[in-house]
Amino acid sequence: MALPILICDDSALARKQMARTLPKEWDVEITYATNGLEGIEAIREGKGEVVFLDLNMPVMDGYQVLEAIQREDLPAMVIVVSGDIQIKAHERVKSLGALDFIQKPVSGDAISHILQEYGILELALGGLDSQPPMVQVDLRDACQEVANVAMGRAADLLAKLLNVFVKLPIPNVNVLEVSELTMTLKATEEYDTVSALCQGFIGAGVAGEALLLFHDSSFQDMAKLMRLENPEDEETEIEVMIDTANVLIGAFLNGISEQLHMKFSQSHPVILGRHCSVNQLISENSDKWSRTLAMEINYSIEDHDIQCDLLLLFTEDSLPTLNYKLGYLLD
Repeated sequence: MALPILICDDSALARKQMARTLPKEWDVEITYATNGLEGIEAIREGKGEVVFLDLNMPVMDGYQVLEAIQREDLPAMVIVVSGDIQIKAHERVKSLGALDFIQKPVSGDAISHILQEYGILELALGGLDSQPPMVQVDLRDACQEVANVAMGRAADLLAKLLNVFVKLPIPNVNVLEVSELTMTLKATEEYDTVSALCQGFIGAGVAGEALLLFHDSSFQDMAKLMRLENPEDEETEIEVMIDTANVLIGAFLNGISEQLHMKFSQSHPVILGRHCSVNQLISENSDKWSRTLAMEINYSIEDHDIQCDLLLLFTEDSLPTLNYKLGYLLD
């Protein structure tokens, strides 16, 4: 009898990659779930004896799925597959009953090693090398999954440097006109004032700017975590912004370059504005931006009043190269 396998991930690309890495000799029946709620329902129906579970998902995230499995004592062996590679994320999923953790993007060797280590591989040997169900992936989904993995790399570096846990959202990826970009920035209007920094980047056929919006209420907490003196000093605030940008922007771009096999060069960071409203920031800098592919991530730190928004804005001329590079992930 085929072993029921559940792949639970909101990214179609991640589901496709996961299915491809499963052992060819396995006799399995694969079910897909696009969020945690669908995943729990599939497990209740007996479709997830082995579960490959993402953490950052809409409706119900991976942590909530693990809690529900424990609470209901559901028969599922769970392997977490996530771009959030923070040590504390590993510890939390293990405490919630996950067998193990694999970082994205997944590899066949990593999957085989874990399946052999826990004796799962032998449960379904002797299959007929059947093909997994087809998964349709579009370029926006692929781009969002690339952003998800890069986001996790940046959060892990920040977490290690500050000894904190960085809470991660689902990245928002869209091709935007400048008017839509200003609407995106205005989503931060609930905060009285922000300070902003930008840093240009360029690679072969790809260029853009990274924009870091630092909520002003976050400065003092961040300065204390960085062990900087005089947290209310103007120079300290600028140092906080530049240090945070160096970590988040550098690690994020490295995460993208690793996945798309391309190198980026970065310019020096430039302060766009300090303690200003988002409207002011937009009006003074809107001529910098046109039609763009935007990756938007909101980083916040658990148990601290710290939030910042990272926007990666690729030029319109970059879209053909990005589409070409992403196309390799879709094949």
